[in-house]
Amino acid sequence: MIIIQCVDNRNGTFFNRRRQSQDRLLRSRILSELHGRRLWMNAYSLRQFQTELPLEVRLSVDEDFLTKAGIGEVCFVEGLPLLPWLDRIEQVILYRWNRDYPADTYLDLALDAPPWSLAAREDFPGFSHPMLTKEVYIP
Repeated sequence: MIIIQCVDNRNGTFFNRRRQSQDRLLRSRILSELHGRRLWMNAYSLRQFQTELPLEVRLSVDEDFLTKAGIGEVCFVEGLPLLPWLDRIEQVILYRWNRDYPADTYLDLALDAPPWSLAAREDFPGFSHPMLTKEVYIP
């Protein structure tokens, strides 16, 4: 499965059981890059995507989505540990807020160490963030 997760400068993901931030251009970009593939997420994440869903996007919403997602399927993850699924992760796409936010939940994968390597990096403007960064990691 392919993981998409948003992080701050210190790999923080959540604070007080809530996402740190969101950006509507980032959501639009994620949806446009699916190219017809299914996007898995839980109900908490669905709330931020619902108003921007094009008809061709295939969503699967399930609280146990990391168990149910198959090979090559994309999962938008917020505030959940990834280590239990390490043997199933084919790729990790991080979107960096490029800011320091308060956090009490962090990305639990060490993407700066083997077997992971940075395959691509791209900066782009967001709506509420002047610059966002997309990083693609592969094992």
